[in-house]
Amino acid sequence: MTYKRFEELPVWQAAIELADQIYDLTESPILKSSLRNQLERAALSVSNNIAEGFERGTTNELLAFLYIARGSSGETRSMLRFIGHRKDYGPLQSQLPPLVALAEGCSRQIQAWAGSLQNSAIKGQRHRARPPARDLKSKI
Repeated sequence: MTYKRFEELPVWQAAIELADQIYDLTESPILKSSLRNQLERAALSVSNNIAEGFERGTTNELLAFLYIARGSSGETRSMLRFIGHRKDYGPLQSQLPPLVALAEGCSRQIQAWAGSLQNSAIKGQRHRARPPARDLKSKI
């Protein structure tokens, strides 16, 4: 299936769901502001990097941004694991496993997509054949 907009991508939709659920988690007043801010930025970075890579127009750029997105998903998961190890965040424990699973799912989808792109002959939209440029002088 060919996607024309990043919003159609199942992986982008999963990443948006991850960010949305992370923002729900960070509404808890027991999270320290520095952890809250970093967790929100990392989670939102997953979908943002998928979108930016998709819009860039070349497969190499898309791949670079997909790996950044995957890294952000790992960063999100790492912070969730940290929260899980802290006793002072005990009230949040039940919310963590589904978030970790969602972040892992995003990582798997990104990795699968990146793997398929690495072995592809497709170079991206910028490399598609374009119609010849019109001669502007002939219209003047």
